[in-house]
Amino acid sequence: MKVIAAYLLAVLGGNTSPSAEDIKDILGSVGAEADDDRIELLLSQVKGKDITELIASGREKLASVPAGGAGGCCCRCCGSRCWWCCWPLQLLRPRKRRRLKRKKNLMTIWVQFI
Repeated sequence: MKVIAAYLLAVLGGNTSPSAEDIKDILGSVGAEADDDRIELLLSQVKGKDITELIASGREKLASVPAGGAGGCCCRCCGSRCWWCCWPLQLLRPRKRRRLKRKKNLMTIWVQFI
């Protein structure tokens, strides 16, 4: 994943076809080790292809992957409103204003009759 991320950073920086040295420089700048075999494999697979087309075809492939099942909880799949999935939504919704209930002053005034 780090090799792919370095490749995408190089493309994002304006280099349309990054070389192995470019990827090694990016990985070296953050202190990560570069594996030459993985870099060469990635470069051979993306050689001559546009990165936006690769990302679009990857999204189409991921759309057909089933994502439901017994693993994990998400409010979109199981209907529960768990904190883990919905905390960003909780931050965006308007908060209810709580009204302070004031105790009525029950002091009785006794008037003396003359």
